[in-house]
Amino acid sequence: MVEEKNSAQKKSYTLPIVIMFALFFMIAFVTGYQNPLGSVIEKMSEGNPMMSQLGTLANFIAYAFMGYPAGKLLQDKGFRVTALWAVTIGFVGVAVTYGSGFIADNGTAVGIYLVGAFIAGFSMCLLNTVVNPMLNSLGSTPNKGNQLVQFGGSFNSLGATLAPVIVGGLLGGAASSISSANPVFYLAMAIFAVAFLVLYFSQLPEAEDLGKPSEKVRVLNAFTYRNFAFGVLAIFCYVGLEVGVANWTYQFLEKHEGLQVANAASSAAIAGTVVGIYWLLMLIGRLLGGVIGGKVSSRVMLTVAGLGSMAFILLGIITEESLVEFIGFDSANLRFSMVHIPLNAIFFVLSGFFASVMWGAIFNLSVTGLGKYTAVASGIFMVMVCGGGIFPWIQSFLASGNILSSFWLDFILAGYIFIYALLLSAPRGPLPAEPEVLVEK
Repeated sequence: MVEEKNSAQKKSYTLPIVIMFALFFMIAFVTGYQNPLGSVIEKMSEGNPMMSQLGTLANFIAYAFMGYPAGKLLQDKGFRVTALWAVTIGFVGVAVTYGSGFIADNGTAVGIYLVGAFIAGFSMCLLNTVVNPMLNSLGSTPNKGNQLVQFGGSFNSLGATLAPVIVGGLLGGAASSISSANPVFYLAMAIFAVAFLVLYFSQLPEAEDLGKPSEKVRVLNAFTYRNFAFGVLAIFCYVGLEVGVANWTYQFLEKHEGLQVANAASSAAIAGTVVGIYWLLMLIGRLLGGVIGGKVSSRVMLTVAGLGSMAFILLGIITEESLVEFIGFDSANLRFSMVHIPLNAIFFVLSGFFASVMWGAIFNLSVTGLGKYTAVASGIFMVMVCGGGIFPWIQSFLASGNILSSFWLDFILAGYIFIYALLLSAPRGPLPAEPEVLVEK
């Protein structure tokens, strides 16, 4: 009788689990398509390279505004209501972006596009806040919940891998209108709409402490732990590094004259494929990191990751721009083929393998010893995800002179993460606290 009940329960949650996987995919996909669309926005803005990163900036800066409210909404309303708000806002954000493609005036169209990216960023922050704990609760056992989260993370990496490949292929090298990517917007809105309906009509389990009065915590006291204070900056730098390398590798390839001359396929499609492989290496690195995570400390893992990332970024900067064979996507014939790309880009792509394990390692090192401040730390980390928009935008100023030299910023970010792992991550604190201000979680 018990087995029948458990079987029925598992069966009833199969569809919501699939939807959570789809939302994991959408978090990365909606974030990832801002990169190839950035090239179109640049063309619509008279070739200003800073405009190419404004969509990413708008998407990520939303985390700075939504990080704390997202945690508050989850605590007060629970998984289901928060998830419904997340997919609703996501649908609106994609719809606004889609609508910008019908505006004739380029300046107005770009402005509406940025509003859509900003709204979508709110959704991505909410989804990041709710999807992990919801999948964990949907598991019939703690181990099953952890397994679901790991599978969900794989779908997240898959979305990041496919976004630049698909959108780059749709746009092609000559695209100068956001409407060129309309099929992507149709897909995104459809997934959000189906997710809303499934979530609305589903009965989902809630964590016991959600919707109940929570303990008051002293937010500022979390920063008296040295490993956390420096870890917050490390997370800020990490997201900027991860997104910056991907975005500017795409821009470097899409604008490279030698690549355009040597290949029949469009530079946008080739750039999208190469950056897709960057995200694929992130997926492989995360899977490998999960396997060895129980045997290697987070400090050692992050030290090696920081050093490896620095090494490959440095090689990408200083290597002569000679063309070598690499796999690419021919958008005209819809097939993969060998293309010629600068060797520099391959080094940048390989740095993604090392960057893949940084988030988990930084988080683990940062919250060690925090105790009751761990939940506060999670909310602050979500705010610091805005680094993924800020640093690539800063890099656009450096790239206006020479794109390769702009990667020195990514080298510095990787260098700080290496220093954090080596010297600043050892748990130490709390230090004497200043007068404390109570803030409800």
